[in-house]
Amino acid sequence: MLEKINSPADLKKLSPDELKELAQEMRETVVKQVAATGGHLASNLGAVDITVALHKVYNAPTDKIVWDTGHQAYPHKLVTGRYKDFHTLKQYGGLSGFLKREESVYDAFGAGHATTSLSAALGMAVARTKLKKKYDVVAVIGDGAMTGGMAYEALNNAGEIDEKIVFILNDNRMSISKNVGAISKYLNRIMSHPTYNKFKDEMWDIAGRLPQGKGLQKIVSQVDAGLKRMLTPGGFFQDLGIRYFGPVDGHNLDELIEILAAVKLLPGPNLIHVVTTKGYGWDKSEQDAIKWHASNPFDIDSGKPKAAPAKTPSLTQVFGEAMLEIAREDKRIIGITGAMLEGCGLNIMQKEIPDRVYDVGIAEQYAVTFAAGAACDGLKPVVAVYSSFLQRAFDQIIHDVAIQHLNVTFILDRAGLVGLDGPTHHGAMDLSYLNMIPGMVILAPSDEKELRNHLYTAMKYNDGPIAMRYPRGSAYALDEKLPFEEIPIGLPRVIEEGENLLILSVGHMLAYARKAVEMLRAEGFKPTVVDARTVKPLNAKAYGDLFARHSSVLTLEDNVLSGGYGSAVALLLEELGYSNLPVKHISLPDEFVTHGDVPTLHRISGMDAEAIHKKALELLRPV
Repeated sequence: MLEKINSPADLKKLSPDELKELAQEMRETVVKQVAATGGHLASNLGAVDITVALHKVYNAPTDKIVWDTGHQAYPHKLVTGRYKDFHTLKQYGGLSGFLKREESVYDAFGAGHATTSLSAALGMAVARTKLKKKYDVVAVIGDGAMTGGMAYEALNNAGEIDEKIVFILNDNRMSISKNVGAISKYLNRIMSHPTYNKFKDEMWDIAGRLPQGKGLQKIVSQVDAGLKRMLTPGGFFQDLGIRYFGPVDGHNLDELIEILAAVKLLPGPNLIHVVTTKGYGWDKSEQDAIKWHASNPFDIDSGKPKAAPAKTPSLTQVFGEAMLEIAREDKRIIGITGAMLEGCGLNIMQKEIPDRVYDVGIAEQYAVTFAAGAACDGLKPVVAVYSSFLQRAFDQIIHDVAIQHLNVTFILDRAGLVGLDGPTHHGAMDLSYLNMIPGMVILAPSDEKELRNHLYTAMKYNDGPIAMRYPRGSAYALDEKLPFEEIPIGLPRVIEEGENLLILSVGHMLAYARKAVEMLRAEGFKPTVVDARTVKPLNAKAYGDLFARHSSVLTLEDNVLSGGYGSAVALLLEELGYSNLPVKHISLPDEFVTHGDVPTLHRISGMDAEAIHKKALELLRPV
């Protein structure tokens, strides 16, 4: 059936039974695709029925359907003309795993992160009104996005500006009792019915014409709000000036279509609370939605990974285990994350000492200020999130941590290019946005042994904020469980002593540097290879000694050049009087890098061993 759906217009022609058949086929297609190439699974399975109902009732792309947490939009892609290309999902040159305006006119707003839909949709509603256009706006938020502060900022403003809009709360973590559900279903039909709302408005007008009309109007309003507050959980939204409907069964297509069609006709802001099961429609993901939130390729029948388990642990696991080891010895250490316990490895510490690990939800701003408060009174908070997610708390890092010179440690997982998740998740700018903050120390370990020692150093540091960043991926199978050693902050580590060319490498770019040097040595060159270790501060004396012994410099980093390590080295060369020393840089390009496997992305970005070798020869054999 999906082969015949080239646009939502084709979906609208289907009967209720055919829509249910389509929904089932969509689930099977999502499972097959993720099993083949990996991707987000449970969140998409839970959003299938909402997707079908929305495209049945609304007229996209004229009507604007705005999705939050873009990883629940696979079903949306399937019915908006992208089924034939769905096999390319998250592959280099193929469909994005998230919403992308340049990919389709049906993607009203790009979304890779969470908690953006309500704000963006309100902006669209205002644009519609100001420009005197005619279209409906609906926003779908869920899968944890309601834990983010921006959602509540938008809700607060929605009641104030009173634009016609519909919010869908996709609640996939809350069960619904039968008695509340039955009452709610009854109230939804009454409250959303145009006749009821017309009658209520007429009663309001009649009461206003009577001698004591204002008092009667107040009573009508109190009775209406009071009944809803007693019988439904929507009092919070009602108080903000938003009509509330729900909870609604998010897997009952007939009911979803009915409530959507009714609420679509109402003025002002409206919220429909839809209860779904994350992972719905596939037994394995229903039983363990966290495990199947996202997955590498797997066998559908057994659920087992297609690839053999990695022989080495992930760097995330190395961090998690090291964190636990250090926290056992220092009772002041607490771990803080934003809905990323497993993603950042803090689940390892949580299992043994759960009272010292805090998952605050998708609320990075709160996480940082929460950590600042804890640091004020003597704790050693460690904030662990993905590199690109910490961007959302940039002001809090400056205002609440750095200005007050507080001892907060930031752990940035997924630094550099992350691969298939693409530009919204690449950690391309952390060195730049942290480097500009006065007093910030930045560490970049080049392997798992260094990661453990860098973390140990950060935990011993007591002179303000400190950050450590590392990429997504596996360790190098080194013997990383050696005793911890504190590293000297600011001092680079010479890996191979040579002459003429000085190669300064940040973090895991060192692996590419080693390969490039092998090629250079085969051609008779013997460059010096240095592991920067610290990106900020740079020890002037140590770097001055290195500059004095070489005739050219090449910097390597998996970060944009502007404001990053290469920029800092260039400034240092000038400050120390070596501005005549030829210098070149290998870094991420000044653009948003697409999605694809990391080796391919490094190659097309000019960051792999071959690119380093070529750039080095330009310095060693100047024209």
